[in-house]
Amino acid sequence: MLQDNPFDAHADEYDAWFDRFPNLYESELLAVRAILPPRRGRWVEIGVGSGRFASRLGIDLGIEPSEAMARLARARGVKVLAGCAEEIPLEEASVRAAFLITTVCFLSDLPHAFAEVRRILRRDGAAVIAFIPRDSRFGRLYRENANGDTFFSHAQLRSTNEVTEALTEAGFHVDRILQTLTGDPATADARVEVPSSGSDRGSFVVVRGRTSGSRPA
Repeated sequence: MLQDNPFDAHADEYDAWFDRFPNLYESELLAVRAILPPRRGRWVEIGVGSGRFASRLGIDLGIEPSEAMARLARARGVKVLAGCAEEIPLEEASVRAAFLITTVCFLSDLPHAFAEVRRILRRDGAAVIAFIPRDSRFGRLYRENANGDTFFSHAQLRSTNEVTEALTEAGFHVDRILQTLTGDPATADARVEVPSSGSDRGSFVVVRGRTSGSRPA
């Protein structure tokens, strides 16, 4: 969780990115949608932000530490509880699917956050983690320009191995990995990209981890 949260003061600036780069946004949505688990029980997005993903993916509950962002998400029809990934304000085994979308780079303690996600999931649950890999083209670009960026100056980008290993250590079985935004960042918004398997080329990677006893889909 960020101590000095830039999303409180710059929520509208963050939200405007999705309108400025509509094809990037749609490409990311396609990748997350392609890896959704079966729709059973309650879903929650942790770090729901302005609700851009939750409202399009049918996730009606979000957890968000920034009240300014939460107001935008609520305006999109998402119920939002104040909280963070390291201390999720939900009961044990109370949800079937948990989503962290472009959130892990803002977490200081990834293993603890994933342990919290595991705690709130049912035995047949799934965690869907979407992120910008550290060594992807976008990842390198964001790191090179981090000092002048309102949001990424606070970010700690993670590698795909770091994310999958932390999920495994928290008790998940990683069963699917998809990627999108595989080209040059300068032209990435020119079209909507269909996701592909793997994580070797994509600047937006989606990993699905299942709890023990889950059925594949």
